[in-house]
Amino acid sequence: MSGQGNADKMKTTVADRISGAVWGQFIGDAFCLGSHWIYDLAEMEQRFPGGPRGFEKPKMGHYHAGKQPGDLTHYGDGALLLLRSLYERSRFDAADFGSRFVSLIESPGYSGYRDHAAKDTLANYRAFRTTHPDQAYSYQDGADDDQPASITRLAPLVARYFSDPDLESIVERATRVCQNNERAIAYNLTHAMILQKLFNGFTLDEAISGAAEYATRLGNGGIEVAGKIAEAITGRHLPVREVTLKFGQACPLEKSFPGALQCALRHSDDVSAALHATVAVGGDNAARAAMIGAWLGASLGIQAIPTRWCEALTAREEIDKGVEWLLRTVQL
Repeated sequence: MSGQGNADKMKTTVADRISGAVWGQFIGDAFCLGSHWIYDLAEMEQRFPGGPRGFEKPKMGHYHAGKQPGDLTHYGDGALLLLRSLYERSRFDAADFGSRFVSLIESPGYSGYRDHAAKDTLANYRAFRTTHPDQAYSYQDGADDDQPASITRLAPLVARYFSDPDLESIVERATRVCQNNERAIAYNLTHAMILQKLFNGFTLDEAISGAAEYATRLGNGGIEVAGKIAEAITGRHLPVREVTLKFGQACPLEKSFPGALQCALRHSDDVSAALHATVAVGGDNAARAAMIGAWLGASLGIQAIPTRWCEALTAREEIDKGVEWLLRTVQL
């Protein structure tokens, strides 16, 4: 990093980093709405000559058909629900978030995509209610799922608790609401550690290296995460398309997490270049972009994210309300 880059880093406040992470997470998700889950890159080029520009409207027959530019994917819907639960309860409450999530997913009026994490979480909840109609539910029996349902919503949660000694247990409880899966927990905890270190002023390289060392203490799942981080670091100077295709375009975190990490490292000083690079490789680009947006937003600060992108989000007023609450609540 140049001397000017170091000076810019010093000017980036904790408030800038928290704002950048939360807005970056939501923007990354919405950026990929119309091109999400297109795996055939020839089809991607046919639909979007020269590559997607971001915030495209989903076409008829698409997974998110009916949504408009600026809307969120189902990942973002869950993220907005968690943000709402946080500021309305003034804390993380697994039962509150879980009940909101179940109500959303089982609502006939919900038009978003229901992934495995959502459907299986709902099935587990209903099974418990059938056999224990009068007992309180823990909302810790989510789906046995290792995809990005939870990792794409954690930025505001980590921002709220990044200086709390119970951060790890809070992230684990938040994950188990919809993903009662040890691999998902290992990836989500590592993601949280990257954000925590970025909020504390570490560089992106320092945050990732520190999180990799942390992951090695998480058992077998963490060893896998640390290995994937090492692969992403090794390939940081290669084209994003090449590395993403090597890891795999699909949803599972063993593919999407390191693909996102390599892209963030490759374009560590340019949020726009990073999002354009990952959206163009298709597959689960919305999950990768949500992670990338959170990391680079936390690393570079809100000033690195174009204002027009924030304004393009349909949920911008609620996100702004949530960010303002975070900045009032967190001791900066």
